[in-house]
Amino acid sequence: MIPIARPDLGQEEIDAVADVLRSGIIAQGPRVKALEAAWSDYCGVGHTIAMANGTLALMATLTCLGIGPGDEVVTVAHTFAATANAILSTGAMPVFVDIEPDTYLIDAKRIEAAITPRTRAIVPVHLFGLVADMDMIGAIADRHGLEVVEDACQAHGATYRGRRAGSFGHGTFSLYATKNMTTGEGGFVTTKDGELADRLRLYRNQGMRARYQFETLGFNFRMTDLNAAIGLVQLEKLDRNTARRQAIAAAYDEGFADLPVRIPVVPDGRTHVYHQYTLEVGPARDAIITAIREGGVGADIYYPIPVHRQAYIQERGLHADLPVTDLAAERTIALPMYPGMTQEDRATVIRVVRDAVLAHVGVGVGA
Repeated sequence: MIPIARPDLGQEEIDAVADVLRSGIIAQGPRVKALEAAWSDYCGVGHTIAMANGTLALMATLTCLGIGPGDEVVTVAHTFAATANAILSTGAMPVFVDIEPDTYLIDAKRIEAAITPRTRAIVPVHLFGLVADMDMIGAIADRHGLEVVEDACQAHGATYRGRRAGSFGHGTFSLYATKNMTTGEGGFVTTKDGELADRLRLYRNQGMRARYQFETLGFNFRMTDLNAAIGLVQLEKLDRNTARRQAIAAAYDEGFADLPVRIPVVPDGRTHVYHQYTLEVGPARDAIITAIREGGVGADIYYPIPVHRQAYIQERGLHADLPVTDLAAERTIALPMYPGMTQEDRATVIRVVRDAVLAHVGVGVGA
């Protein structure tokens, strides 16, 4: 079975972790500091704060911005549940808006109608490796005095008009095992706001700046030097691996060009880093993905039940009418995408997907 994802880990990461073990400094230390500096430089921001995972990065950012009970945060339901969960963790409520039918990103034209006097922030999700329309989102946020917190957990290195994800508002990233860049588990917050960065560093370290001097409420959200050592090696590989992902996507685009499917859309002025390669295959999606898996290709669905349809969200009365989101959940599949894929792997995926789709021809996207 060709898997949906596989981390690119080798001897360099093994050696980096071994060096940390030999050093005796395995908790947050010099490697974390070096990784933070390197990521700030890569993203073009003033500050990076390393966290234990991406969910905590988003939770900490919202909390340190002062978002809490009674507040609302505009976001999407076509995302991993951590986006909404982080908002809920503060006591605030997510307000869901629909997505664009071709990019699967937040439909910025719908944001303003969702804003109320209680709205404090917008959380656009740069889904699958593509940055949302940050010009429009930034203009709306400025007009209404709102914070912008980018959920860039799937968009390491992606750009919008020459600027990297995480450099527009306050960025949050995941470094989970399957992400384009991994530390096993880990996360980043990026920001140009020095005061927010200081609050975040306190918050992730039990509220301490100096040992046993607790300046504020805080928790242990720290990254270890073991994780950071992996991350430093991974960052060196990131641009190379992004190019490999883009080459795989280009091969897929060519291989599926004549099928009744919708291939990923990349608007002008943006680069896609293909955390996922997503096809819309139409109402026969379930039969198609079954056939693909039977052919030895580990296709998957992101996300089969949108967040606004989850029971714990509906129990909170957070209902939303999101027809485009619902359609994406019913009609899309994701194909294997990782930098270690061979030419043979690519060819196999293309052949198996073509066979599966053509077996259901006439019930594609246009049906």
